Amino acid sequence: MEVPRRPQPSSFTLALHNPASSAALSPLGAVEKVTKKDPKKEKLQEENDGATEKDQFGEETSSLDEDSGVSVFVDAPDETSELVDANANVRPSSEDSFSEEISEETLAKESKEAKKKTEEEEAAAKERAAQRQLMAIEELVQSERNYLRLLQISTVTIRSNLQKLQPPLANLDSMFLYIDEVIDVSSRLLSLLDRKHVHSADPLFLETLCDSFLSLSSDIETTYREYLANYNHITVVENSYKQKETLWNEVVRVIKASAPEVNATSLSFFLVMPVQRIARYPLLLQTIQKHTDRTHPAYALLEQTVHTSIALNCRINEYKRFREVADKYKKTETLTIKDKINRLNSHSIAKKTARLSQHFKHETGIATKLVDEEFDAVEGFFYVLEDGILQLLENVEMYLLHLQGFLACKTEEFDLDMDGEKAPICYKEITTALRQWILPTFENRMRTLIHKPLCALRDLLVGPRNLIRKRLDKLLDYEVLEAKSNLTYEEQAVANTYRTINTLLLNELPQFNGLALQMIWSMLGTFSCLHKDLSSDMEQLFQSFAQQLPHSSLDPGAFWEWAESAVLEGARRLETLCRSVEDTLNAPAVQPLSPSSQRRLKQLTDKHGSGKIYQVMSTVVGGRDLDLNLAKGELVAIINEADSRGDKRRWLVDAGGRRGYAPASKLIRYHQPTEDPPPSPHLTLPESTAGIRRHSYTPESRPMTVTSQPCFQVIAAYDFMARGNHEVSLRAGEPVRVLEPHDKRGNPEWSLVEARGGQRGYVPSNYLAITTMGTGPPGTYQPYC
Repeated sequence: MEVPRRPQPSSFTLALHNPASSAALSPLGAVEKVTKKDPKKEKLQEENDGATEKDQFGEETSSLDEDSGVSVFVDAPDETSELVDANANVRPSSEDSFSEEISEETLAKESKEAKKKTEEEEAAAKERAAQRQLMAIEELVQSERNYLRLLQISTVTIRSNLQKLQPPLANLDSMFLYIDEVIDVSSRLLSLLDRKHVHSADPLFLETLCDSFLSLSSDIETTYREYLANYNHITVVENSYKQKETLWNEVVRVIKASAPEVNATSLSFFLVMPVQRIARYPLLLQTIQKHTDRTHPAYALLEQTVHTSIALNCRINEYKRFREVADKYKKTETLTIKDKINRLNSHSIAKKTARLSQHFKHETGIATKLVDEEFDAVEGFFYVLEDGILQLLENVEMYLLHLQGFLACKTEEFDLDMDGEKAPICYKEITTALRQWILPTFENRMRTLIHKPLCALRDLLVGPRNLIRKRLDKLLDYEVLEAKSNLTYEEQAVANTYRTINTLLLNELPQFNGLALQMIWSMLGTFSCLHKDLSSDMEQLFQSFAQQLPHSSLDPGAFWEWAESAVLEGARRLETLCRSVEDTLNAPAVQPLSPSSQRRLKQLTDKHGSGKIYQVMSTVVGGRDLDLNLAKGELVAIINEADSRGDKRRWLVDAGGRRGYAPASKLIRYHQPTEDPPPSPHLTLPESTAGIRRHSYTPESRPMTVTSQPCFQVIAAYDFMARGNHEVSLRAGEPVRVLEPHDKRGNPEWSLVEARGGQRGYVPSNYLAITTMGTGPPGTYQPYC
């Protein structure tokens, strides 16, 4: 008998809240999936459990209330299990595919919405960045226009009104030094921006801005670095105004009246603007770069502009630091001994002692001196230039002094009794024109174009010279510090100071040398042009009197021949005059000696010889070691014509027991009469001969006496060797002509003679002898008689 089976439902569905959990059920259906439990539903489940039917296969089916939302599936072990398994495998997969389709659509929608939101946020960020970039560009341009306007107010309005104050403000122009160049470079920058006619909102405007700044970067650096280096002087001048209350109140009144819309109370309000502006360029450009997209066409150019502005500020700061060091050490202080003593302290004494010790180590070879060949070459050329400038200035001053002396001798004002003579009148008119018009104009041009620039160039040499000396001091300090591994803050500052001075000199001293050499060549060319203009003016002057002057009718060849002969004749006469003056100046100084001086003379002569005896012309006071104190007229003997260092300005002398140094300029050779030859008759010329003076003119006529007179000849009785330029050498028996039977001081022991070769000089009178040559015709005068 068969047991009836329960009808199997064709299909059923598991109501699961989580679709993904259905995939976790096993094909056998041995695991129960229960959703969230409720207490009432659990109680109802217990009541229904009692009415559960069991079949022979042991299968249990539990039905829960539909509201419970929980379905339980238990698989049967027999034939029904295959059907259940099939249904279990089919239904979860369809549920999973449906859930997956819903999830993909949701995710795609959410992703699309997120992407759209991101794009909107990015567009908003780009819009904000573009607005900020535009604001930064407009700020740079508009602030540049306001900056230029305020500078123009300070330079044009305020400066012109301050110049009207009485008394005038001292150093007012120096406060506005380089401000015109700053205004020029700023106006050029704005003109380049306006020239393109591009609005600031246009993307091409950024490229125009960067190109304009880069093209003017070198001019901006040159202009601002000079202005910033001079700004300390501006503050010093303004502080000097503030010390005078009345003056400063007047300055503030002018500033407020000139610029009432600004409400400024000092000049520094305007003059500090370039200092602030040059430092603001990098900040504004960096702000623009921050809000500029990297894909912008001008981004690379903007980045280059930012780096250029930063490097420009760094170089300006470095230059300003160099200038501050140079201004500190190039000043020349005029200190009294009291001021120098007051400055002494333990630190300065220790520093100078260390430098002196290091210098001694260099001289003795204990320490090696740092050698910089590049600097040594630049320094040597500077000293050569300095020597050339000083010598040129000395020559120009001497030239102007002689020109003034020539102009002071106004020969045209003297009446030379030449009335009626045509040529002297022409010469007088020419001389008047020269002294009153041509030569004064030439002198003024010489002083303006040559002398004043040379004086200014000489004054400019002081700064580099002081810096070179200070570099040497700092080099000695640096050599001591170089051996140390760890430096203190003060020692590091000393080392940095040396490096700064050395770098400054290596960079700027060659430029100074080049400009100084260029100025020297320019002044030499100006000197040549001035003389060319002078010759043109004189030629024009002489042409106006050409027909009235003698020899004007000669042809050019004859005229130049006459002019050459006249010049040579004048040169010969000038040479004769110079020789006469030289003979006069070089006359031997022989003075009567006291008995003690005679004994010293004999002692020195016996010891050193007569050629080494010198006489002191003026009192000598020794100022250095081993120097002698000598009285005027004292006799000394020369041991060596130089000191131990080879200086020929100091001679080693013997003062009769004392030995030491004396200045060579105060010693003159002592001429003593020679006692070795036997005495000869005193040289006396006949009265008729002695009465005739050389180069004299006697208009009085004397009756000539027709009588014959003896003729005499003067010869050298002994050989004489000249010991100086003012003496002449003679051989025994050589005839001479006596020009003066005494020297210029009236001493008859020396005579001025002329030998056969035309040489003139002094010889001892007792070396000459007079011989008779017979009688000559009346009125004759032999050259050696």
